[in-house]
Amino acid sequence: MNNRFACCLLVGLFASKAALAQTAEPAARRPATLQAGVPTKTDTATAKVPFAGMDLSWVNGQNRQQNFPLQFKDQAGETVLTATTFLDGYYNYNFANPLDHTQTISAVTGRTQEFSLALASIGIESNYKNIIGRLWLQTGSMLNLVQETDASVLRGRNTGSTIGANGVNVGTGITTNNLKYIREAAAGYHFNVAYGLNLELGIFMSYIGLESYVTQENWSYQRSLVCDFTPFYFQGARAQFYPAKNFKTELWLMNGWQTYNTLNNRPALGNSNYYRPSENIQLVANFYYGNDSRPGPDSLAVGRAAYPNIQRFHHDNSIVARYYHKDKKGPLRGITQAAFSLNTHYGFQSGTDAAGNEVKRADNYMVGSSLANRIWFAKNKLALTTRVGFVKNPSRYLSFNPSVVGFTDTDASKLTAKEATATFDVMPSDYVTFRVEYLHRSANVPYFAGPGGTTSPSGYADQPLPAHYVPDLRDYENRLIFAVNFRL
Repeated sequence: MNNRFACCLLVGLFASKAALAQTAEPAARRPATLQAGVPTKTDTATAKVPFAGMDLSWVNGQNRQQNFPLQFKDQAGETVLTATTFLDGYYNYNFANPLDHTQTISAVTGRTQEFSLALASIGIESNYKNIIGRLWLQTGSMLNLVQETDASVLRGRNTGSTIGANGVNVGTGITTNNLKYIREAAAGYHFNVAYGLNLELGIFMSYIGLESYVTQENWSYQRSLVCDFTPFYFQGARAQFYPAKNFKTELWLMNGWQTYNTLNNRPALGNSNYYRPSENIQLVANFYYGNDSRPGPDSLAVGRAAYPNIQRFHHDNSIVARYYHKDKKGPLRGITQAAFSLNTHYGFQSGTDAAGNEVKRADNYMVGSSLANRIWFAKNKLALTTRVGFVKNPSRYLSFNPSVVGFTDTDASKLTAKEATATFDVMPSDYVTFRVEYLHRSANVPYFAGPGGTTSPSGYADQPLPAHYVPDLRDYENRLIFAVNFRL
């Protein structure tokens, strides 16, 4: 780690302890049902409980459930196991009506003008007698949108790739089949140190970004641009420490930036900090440092000399504040609560590529922000969320590719994109949500699917492409999303 990054990380750590924050749940993207670090029933008499008595159900990116019906207890009444299930389906209407029904620039909705199952998941969790165990299984269209961007599975064999024993690609592309159906799996132990210490190893939901992989936990269905451009999972080890009742910090050692394996020659490091001075405010600061580049196809170097020395740094910070909350003791008519969230990102890449060329931070950076406001009505059964945001990623090292074939667009075009959404939720219970969302996005370059689609002139992927085929891309999009999800 270079000295410049070490200074940034130390400054961030000290600043976050003074002013930044998190909840009793693990990372914002981890869809937990149990509050990590909260002692089990057998040791509550002696253990300190972090964030005790705080209602987290209103926070953007957190599960709003208050009760978990699928709990199994021992004879002493202690919870042994908690089981959960989640289903999420949507109908995405793109006003451009792409010929191939392919929705681009989204890790949530992959199809348009069709009914789709985004995610179906079942899982079990336990911290019985301080032993941490967690297994979530998943399927649905979201897997292909998220996991199949992981190119680390091409490095070597025994990774789930389609590279055969003779080194020849025997399939049509990469695959993450070894691990893609596991949403989260971890084993570890909880130590009664201060307000809690957890040590875990496995596959985790990413701590980078405010919004969750599970759409039910977010105030909007389509995640913001800055969150969609950042990781959804990590594989590695983490230590969660609660030094005080209202503060949690995490240290991470992982394979890389949304990779099951390691693209380069050293692991990545991370740090996450959450501070909750009261039930009505949450402050967050996250940091990432890794070497996430692979050799280029035109590199003349061989062996280890082919690996570039490019460092990636990323930081995001958030404030989520509830500025109005009607006392439950009074009549819950009209507006019952209101809150806003502000999530801001900054990151860059710098170093030397495999050909010896300098990769400059001034050209390889990502900056963006997302501001949302949510108002709840009718005993919190209805809610309206409005959101605006932007992202600037000149070299596109983190942005989505709008097409997998024929994409030229003078590929190096600098990218700046903006968005505005309005989401109306109907929540008859904590276990089901009906959503209607309008989304407008624009960019400074053609970036979103147009009427001609992004696959082929006919819209079918198995058709031969004519010479000089170019996908139909526009500089804006308008969409209407209808969604329903169930969680128990």
